[in-house]
Amino acid sequence: MSAKRHQAAPTVRGSRGRWRRWRRGRPFTAAVLIALGGAEMLVTLRAPLGVLLHVGPQGLAAYLVPTILVLCGVLLITTPQQRVFYSLVSMVLGLVSWLTSNLGGFVIGMLLALLGGALAFAWTPDKDRPPVVAAEPEAPEPREPENDADTVLLPGMQTPDPTPAERG
Repeated sequence: MSAKRHQAAPTVRGSRGRWRRWRRGRPFTAAVLIALGGAEMLVTLRAPLGVLLHVGPQGLAAYLVPTILVLCGVLLITTPQQRVFYSLVSMVLGLVSWLTSNLGGFVIGMLLALLGGALAFAWTPDKDRPPVVAAEPEAPEPREPENDADTVLLPGMQTPDPTPAERG
């Protein structure tokens, strides 16, 4: 009768596995949605419609809001530790874009920015998986003394109380 051992599923090795670990270590989908929302707003500013003409400070805000949204998306990928700040900025700017950037990039860019901001705010790093670090040699665990001869007492220390099994 042969005894088979259960083995864990094989891990993905190579660049695909590294990419997957890197991507899961940050709010990647949220950052992409935020950056796409900002990019979509920037594209709609160049739409060839005469109604979409902005002049003065409102014209500057129309370019500044989507640019900051794209920047927030990039910063979410590069520094996921600051995700709460970037997600809140993204959601506020997504709402502000309704007034400054052609109804939030015809609503599509605003919704992408709001959805990405909400996903980034809700994202948490996976606490169950240990971080990937280089393997270090492990120190041997201290062993329990097997009998009283192995117990070393320093001056001033009391002898340990015998357990009920030792008392007999």
